[in-house]
Parts: sequence; structure tokens; C-alpha cells
Amino acid sequence: MSLSRIRPLPRRGRRPGRPARTGRAARAALAASAATLAAALTACSGGASADTGSAANAGGKKRTEISVNLTGKQAKAGEPVKVTLGEGRLAEVTVTDSKGAQLAGKIAADGRSWTSQRGAAPGTAYSVRAKDADGGSASAEFATAEPEKVNKLTLAPGKNTTVGIGQPLSIVFDHPVKNKAAVEKQLKVTTSNDTKGSWGWMQDWSGKDRVDWRPEKYWQPGTEVTLNADLNGVDSGAEGGWFVRDYTTTFTIGKNQIVKIDLDGHRLKLLRDGAEVKDVPMSAGTPGGEKASWRGKTVLMSKEGTINMRSETVGLGNAYDKMVDYSMRLTWSGMYAHAAPWNAAYFGNANKSSGCIGMSDADAKWVYDNVQIGDPFEVTGDDAKGTQALNNGYGEWNLSWEEWQTKSALR
Repeated sequence: MSLSRIRPLPRRGRRPGRPARTGRAARAALAASAATLAAALTACSGGASADTGSAANAGGKKRTEISVNLTGKQAKAGEPVKVTLGEGRLAEVTVTDSKGAQLAGKIAADGRSWTSQRGAAPGTAYSVRAKDADGGSASAEFATAEPEKVNKLTLAPGKNTTVGIGQPLSIVFDHPVKNKAAVEKQLKVTTSNDTKGSWGWMQDWSGKDRVDWRPEKYWQPGTEVTLNADLNGVDSGAEGGWFVRDYTTTFTIGKNQIVKIDLDGHRLKLLRDGAEVKDVPMSAGTPGGEKASWRGKTVLMSKEGTINMRSETVGLGNAYDKMVDYSMRLTWSGMYAHAAPWNAAYFGNANKSSGCIGMSDADAKWVYDNVQIGDPFEVTGDDAKGTQALNNGYGEWNLSWEEWQTKSALR
């Protein structure tokens, strides 16, 4: 029997009157359909190692294709994300991390590309989705390498606190910061009254890198201050590591108070809104050696109450070991204002302490109850061992505004 004489059976489910595709035409149609499906799947899944994405526009007019400068699962952190459209103009681009946070960015004037305002953070997976002006869309994915080292920081003052008019914003870093300018660019201070101020870098008393922000003049009472440290994705440089989160803090400036200490006159005065509200006798550090007090403008760092003070901790041998009441820290090196009833014979007439500002129990309690953390303590007089160092607590008010500005990494 000849094969040509066998009639093919009708295909099951074929519509009456519609010829079946056979041979080369059928295979071509099937291949085209598979290619279109594959492109659409690629665009939707956007595999982590892919640097491009594409999808068919509505109506099949053209395909939307994008390329992303960061690709794979070990992309370089810190680089801005750049999304480029193959043809046409971009209408919208979103770059979202695995926690749902989005990188802000901007479409170029020609509409062909979009660039993020910040760099990609380390150890983070991102999804990219772009839409063009014709209604098409495409997507891609990538992830950045994990950081070998992470840098963290400590902020002062504390969040939602009220502080005195001398309190600076202070940041101490866990690890060295070599890229100071790159870090400083991400530190945004906003105030309720457009207070003018500047950052200044130093080595903290602890030996760690530190940057403070102080106003040109003492704060105005009632000023509300916010710091946004947008550091996620910033490299602090050799030996410092990457920042992997943003930080924020807010605080308010309280009463206008200044404590004035006259070493030579042996008096402590509290001024509020420029008017004197308290004048107490005191005895400061014994002049002529290491027991003398520091002079200069300092800031009340903390109110520590009753604490144990031992001379060994400040390099004065075994001269004393006392429990001290109403302790108010002025420097990291151990200068306090506090109650010193054992020194009562010298209050108002001689400096005979081991470096601190001593008062009676009653006077020390009054001062302790009325001062605010952040109040300036302005110490004057010849009976001093020098001016408080910049990093020994908050010594920045001993610099002129012009001198302070030179401490910025952006000058």
C-alpha cells in the first residue's frame, strides 16, 4: 500500500472550516510563540545575575529593555544604581530593597537613564522595575556583597531630650573614619529656626574618631533640632568598614542658662536669660600643678548624682577615695562640680581641691537641681592649668567661629 493514499485523521478539537497548520509554518509559529514567552518570563523574573530586563509593551508594539550597572549577587556596594532604557523615554523607576525601602533617584533630562541619589548598601538585595512612556515595563534584580567590617556610631544628645544652649551634636564612631568628607556629606542637620552651624572633626578623648556640630553662637531656647545621618551604604574607609543603617535623633533646646565660674574670686553664678539667679561660694582646684582646674568654656556633660571618686583614675596617686554627692561632669579628664563639705573652710576664699568645683551640700544640691545637661560652664581666672582641650568633653566653644569651621572635612 502506498503511504500517499492514507488520509490524515482530523485533529481533535479543531474548529470546523479552519485549516490546521502543518509542516514548516507550524514549526515557525511555535518557535515565535516560545521566544515571546521566554522574553516575558525573563523580564518578570529578572534573575539576580541578570543585568538587563525586558517585557513586551501592550499591544505588542515593542519590547521595553533596560540595563542596570550593578549585576549578580556580589555587586559592589556604595555605587549609585543606574538604570538605562534601551529605547524610548523612562517614565518611572523604582529600586526597592528586601525590606521594602526604596532608593530615591532622578531620571536624566533625555529620559534614557535613571540614577539613584545614594549608593547601594552592602549585603542587600534589590529589585528594579522601570516603566517607559509608552506603558511598557521591565524588571531586574541584583544583590551587593556582604561587608567585611561594619562601622557603628554613638549619638549625643539622646533622642527626644531637652538640653542647654551649649550642647553640640556629637557623633563618636566605633572604627576609624578615613573618608571624612563622604561621611560628613550624609549628615543633615535641620532646625526649626534655620540655625547656622558647622561640623568639626577631632579625635575623641577615647581615641576614636568624632565629629561635632555646633552653632555659630549658643542655641536659641526652644529650637528644635533633627539630625538625619543617611549613612547606609557609605564606606568609612580603610580599617573602618561600611555603615549598614541610617541614624536619626531629635532634641530641643531648653532654658537660656549659663554657669559662670570665677576661679580667682572663688564664686559660681547661675545666669538665666542674662539675669543672675544664684551666687554661691566655691573652692576650685589647687593652682600651680596638676590639681588645678581647667579654664575655658565647657558644657555640662551629665548629672551623675552620687559617685565614687578615686584619685588613681585621674593620675593623682592615692590622694582620695570618696563617695561624692551631686556630681556634675564637665570634662572626660575628671573635672566635676559637686558637693565637697570636707572643704568648707575654703569656700569663697581659696582654691584647695584636686581639680573640681566644690560647694556646700545645700548649694551643690540647688545647682544640681537647676542646671540642664548642655548648659555652658564658663570658667575664667588665672588659677588654672590651662584651657580645656577641644576633645576633653565639649571644648569647641573655646574656638572662634572661623577656627571651628576649619575643622569641617568639606572646607
